[in-house]
Amino acid sequence: MRNWMPRQWAVAVLVTLLAAMAIGIPTGVVPTDLFARMTPVIWWNYPVWALSSLLMGLLAATYAAGRRSAEAPRPRTARALAGGVLSTLAVGCPVCNKLVVLALGMSGAHTYWAPAQPVLALASLGLLAHALLRRLRTADACPLPVAPAGEPNTTTTMSNR
Repeated sequence: MRNWMPRQWAVAVLVTLLAAMAIGIPTGVVPTDLFARMTPVIWWNYPVWALSSLLMGLLAATYAAGRRSAEAPRPRTARALAGGVLSTLAVGCPVCNKLVVLALGMSGAHTYWAPAQPVLALASLGLLAHALLRRLRTADACPLPVAPAGEPNTTTTMSNR
């Protein structure tokens, strides 16, 4: 990360802020006039929310090094997507999640879902950290192919060999 270009840092900041809003507003961690959270925000919701947003921003920045060519492989985002969804489920109000209430009822949401949320938080942070570390390790060894402006891409991909 010490060799990152200003563009990558800008992407990291922008995606971190967008992820913070995308997770914080619907879950009620960020208070809004849109709705009221039925249960109070727990102390660990804030660090999980902030760390998840930061990890998503840093991960997105690893893909912002250059202009992608049409032949470049699409980035694999399953771990990051799973981490983001788990973060949202972890910091959300247990009785505000309609699917949880539908499946478990109000008392089940408090009895079973609420105690599982810290585990989801750890899983989400683990997935996001793993995705970022793996991408940082392989970004220099396997950068995204970049085609100069106006020229066709001459880089061969694994499927062309």
